[in-house]
Amino acid sequence: MADQPNYLQPEVLAKLTGLDLKARMIVEGFVTGLHKSPFQGFSVEFAEHREYVPGDDLRHVDWKVFGKSDRIYVKQYEEETNFACHVVVDASDSMSYRSRGAAMSKLEYAKHIAAVLAYVIVQQQDAVGLVTVGDRVLDFIRASTQPSHLKQLHHVLEQAQPAGETALGPVLHDIAERIRKRGLIIVLSDFFDDPESLLLGLKHLHHRRHDVRLLQVIDPAEQDFPFEDPTLFKGLEVPTQLLSEPRSIRRAYRNEFDAFLKTIQRQAHDLNMEYVLLRSDMPLDAALTHVLRTA
Repeated sequence: MADQPNYLQPEVLAKLTGLDLKARMIVEGFVTGLHKSPFQGFSVEFAEHREYVPGDDLRHVDWKVFGKSDRIYVKQYEEETNFACHVVVDASDSMSYRSRGAAMSKLEYAKHIAAVLAYVIVQQQDAVGLVTVGDRVLDFIRASTQPSHLKQLHHVLEQAQPAGETALGPVLHDIAERIRKRGLIIVLSDFFDDPESLLLGLKHLHHRRHDVRLLQVIDPAEQDFPFEDPTLFKGLEVPTQLLSEPRSIRRAYRNEFDAFLKTIQRQAHDLNMEYVLLRSDMPLDAALTHVLRTA
């Protein structure tokens, strides 16, 4: 990553997340959504007051306090004050792919997006954790609100290297067992796994009543299949090779890949999970805005 802009530095992250009022509004709306969506409809213990902001549910306004102080406060609940997000980054071998049309590999792209999201959440004084995975959980850092916590997350992201076959389905079962308390889980992966196994893992997270966001990171060549000359294709996770004439299989390949993307989208939709497709040739600031707007 030495030849890439160091987006893991706080000053650069600040640029990506707060260049202007519009950007700040996007970020604030995203974080507000993080608080609201996982805990709607739950009876939780009152913790403290905070000042009313436009969009707050008027049912939580403390009218007794308003009557005494002439200022509007809302009741903040224990679940809200203890909000936590875990960002899951797929570091399997398939994530190492980088075509000529991409500025970085899928894994590098996912790490940069993860770093920005972690920065946004901590800046809003919320807790964020990190999980890197391959065919198993590689690193598991529990959520914290401490700004110094970012250094540890960024160090783990910097050190993460592609290794092992994709086994996201079983890994998600492991994560669901480790994170018992409801919260937000953001998964950054190409999702190159058996769809049925992946679906079972997602269902486990859904059963735990987590709010799950799927950010599917793909390389432009994986979708566009721009190859023209006879090409030797090599497997990244399985030691196989295939010499092929790309033009003769382009249509069939694209149809198969589009069907794969639609399968992931459908699984997310059926489980009421947010889904965003990110191509690694998309500028990082545009990708971040797209993620925050979709969330």
